[in-house]
Amino acid sequence: MSRMNILVNPGGLKMFRNIIKELKEHAPFTFFGALTGIIFMFLFKNMSQSNAENLFYIFHPLHVLLSALATAGMYKQYKCSQDRKQCNIFYLLIIGFIGAIGVATLSDSIMPYLGEVLLKMPHAEVHAGIIEKPLLISAMAIIGITIAYYNPTTKFPHYGHVLLSTWASLFHIIMAGGQNISFLLYAVIFLFLFIAVWLPCCISDIVFPLLFVKDSKHEHK
Repeated sequence: MSRMNILVNPGGLKMFRNIIKELKEHAPFTFFGALTGIIFMFLFKNMSQSNAENLFYIFHPLHVLLSALATAGMYKQYKCSQDRKQCNIFYLLIIGFIGAIGVATLSDSIMPYLGEVLLKMPHAEVHAGIIEKPLLISAMAIIGITIAYYNPTTKFPHYGHVLLSTWASLFHIIMAGGQNISFLLYAVIFLFLFIAVWLPCCISDIVFPLLFVKDSKHEHK
């Protein structure tokens, strides 16, 4: 949806306002998630790269599962309530799969990597689950979509995967470490964690699925 369409279309303007409202409402929770990430980073600052990678591949797949559940659940609630004949499992699968894996990769891997490069961390590298462990990540997304099809809930999966995304991003950054971290660097990493989780997670769970639903008025259930 273009900016011009949002300005001239009352439905688009309403969706735009809802998006801004959601971003504001989720900012405090994301702040809390990023804060827990910094605490974990301080506690695990001497963790080896291999252990950080193992933890990344625990939190990242779980993030994909909950993101798929929230994204597909949002679409299922509103699309099926509008027209049950259009409640097609194929569309649900595509929207849930792209929304979960695409945005989870962005928030857990690509954005942390950009932060690592800017901070000149010695082992900066993109660890994309869908490339390194495609079967695991795809299976987690499909499980989340399947659960959403039979029980489309969004509130718990959304808040849960905000935390999981924060922790996955954190261990991605720890993998790139290898240096003493100053208090200033902690502050910069906190900012990266907040942005890396806040925008992508809200976009995947709320904005992306509602682009395929007309006249939506959304509320987490």
